[in-house]
Amino acid sequence: MANLHVRNVPDRLIRRIRRSADVANRSLSAEVVTLLDEAVRANGSRRSQARLLGAIARRRRSRRPGRSGRAAAAVRRDRAR
Repeated sequence: MANLHVRNVPDRLIRRIRRSADVANRSLSAEVVTLLDEAVRANGSRRSQARLLGAIARRRRSRRPGRSGRAAAAVRRDRAR
């Protein structure tokens, strides 16, 4: 396993991480690794969601124009009966 050294971490942040570690009954180091892992996973999920939303937007833009107009016209004709 690799070592990671982080410099200039604000005291307030260290205190918050230390409190979180105490609540989770972990060492400060284990808590930092857990927090980093969760952040990286969440970032990957956001990227996946962004790709999915982009694909949906591309599909919507690629539809032939006028198709939804036909559906609206059919609904109007049905309502007029």
